[in-house]
Amino acid sequence: MTGHNKKMNPEMLSMVINTLDKLEKNRITLEARLEMDKKGDFPSELIRFMLGPEIALHLIFIPEEYGGLGACTEELAIISEKMAKMDLAVATSFLAICLGMDPLRVGATPEQKKKYIGKIAEQGMIVAYGVTEPDAGSNVQALKTKAERVLDENGEIKGYRLNGQKQFITNGGVADIYTILAKAPDGPSFFVVEKGAEGLVPGKHEDKHGIRASDTCAFALEDLYVPKEDLIGLIEGQGLKQANQVFGYTRLMVATFALGGAMAAMERVLPYSRQRVQFGTTLSEKQGYTHRFIVPHAVELEASRAYIEDTARRLDSGEEDLEVEGSIAKYFVSEAADSMANDAIQALGGYGYIREYEVEKIKRDVRILTIYEGTSEIQRSIISMFRMKKTVKSKGSFYRDMADSLSSLPEETAGPMLARVVYLANDIILAARRNKLTKFQHVMFILADIMTWIEVGDALCRKAATYKGEQKPSIDFMMAVTRLFARDVLNKVYTGGMKILKGCGKDINDIAEKIDSLNLADSMTGYMKDMDLVADEMVKNF
Repeated sequence: MTGHNKKMNPEMLSMVINTLDKLEKNRITLEARLEMDKKGDFPSELIRFMLGPEIALHLIFIPEEYGGLGACTEELAIISEKMAKMDLAVATSFLAICLGMDPLRVGATPEQKKKYIGKIAEQGMIVAYGVTEPDAGSNVQALKTKAERVLDENGEIKGYRLNGQKQFITNGGVADIYTILAKAPDGPSFFVVEKGAEGLVPGKHEDKHGIRASDTCAFALEDLYVPKEDLIGLIEGQGLKQANQVFGYTRLMVATFALGGAMAAMERVLPYSRQRVQFGTTLSEKQGYTHRFIVPHAVELEASRAYIEDTARRLDSGEEDLEVEGSIAKYFVSEAADSMANDAIQALGGYGYIREYEVEKIKRDVRILTIYEGTSEIQRSIISMFRMKKTVKSKGSFYRDMADSLSSLPEETAGPMLARVVYLANDIILAARRNKLTKFQHVMFILADIMTWIEVGDALCRKAATYKGEQKPSIDFMMAVTRLFARDVLNKVYTGGMKILKGCGKDINDIAEKIDSLNLADSMTGYMKDMDLVADEMVKNF
């Protein structure tokens, strides 16, 4: 839990959204975005303005008791998506401030919180999260940075001396405050270090493929002395627990960034489709265009939004141990965004390849989302390992209960269709375990995909079942999207299941027969009608 569980009043949220609109109109214009991208320098003046007293956008991340606005996760998801849609590099600089504060929020003593979170709120400080290392990447267990105790004349700990290297640190060269993970004698621990500390040596600003205006840099720790009162929580060995506590939340925020980046790409594809005439009709009237570049992505982005909203609500309700949900959100939505941005270039043809139309920049920017905060491959490992444990420990009831719940939803939500797939996926997972196929990493990755798609599908079906159409998409649109996504899940489970059960030389016939009984052909009834409906509404109303 990260403490993001209290809603701001609606007027305050509306004010933040309006502030972002003004910022885009006045300071983060298309010309400014292209210039920042071209130069590849950190836009210090812009970021300091956003942190300054006039706007103070960082206050949304900070609890009320320390002078912030204390937005809940649901609200932060809306704000983060909007910020990323505007410019992903600027959004990344901001998320890093929140990420850097998280060890303080979950692990610090009341005095440390008051001192440092209060200072960040009041002074609008840039924060960096110093965890990643050259050889460890996302594997915090392979940490090499050391924190050696420094004793006073009575043999009591008075501080620590830090030595090591940190790599790919967002805001690493421009931060005012760093939270740094290092291996103390009793285990990995977080320390707070302020800019200018002797022994904190920033490296060069990395010249990157995308998010070029965000600062990414390595830094070295050379006999950096930290007084014991700046060990977060004042107890050694709490670092991994503190890092894991926030993964559900931080990875969900990366998913919101992905949704924002994908929506930015979609919002360039749709107007182009309505304006561009080829062979006598607009592209928006051609199925070869809409059913290739618009509909499949509209379906995945609607599913992404449903899953993000569901996970955010669970975090805000105080639910703990949502690390796997964070991984599912990050993996699914970042891959969907990368695919959307890639197709946006194709959808705009030659214009897509030219800088001023911006889709090639969006593609370069969203690419990082499948890498930072743990690559898609790391997420698949986490998802398959932890969900396998949960499935076995619950004797199959984890996914069985999900399927039972789905089967009671109305037919038009595709809940009953998805329920049949989830029951089967459960059998595949248990059969893979029973037959020791889980020793193959590739099998675990296929299982991760099956688990991810069925859980995202579950959130989408449940949203559709209660959807009243008060927002932009109509109820018919939402139902069509849900049915299309359920068909995709069915395909994913069918092909993945066959690869595992037939492809590993085991020929587990009883489960393979169940897969065959899914009846792919029948599930395609109404497929073109649903595609046409989604295309029509996307072109007309978005």
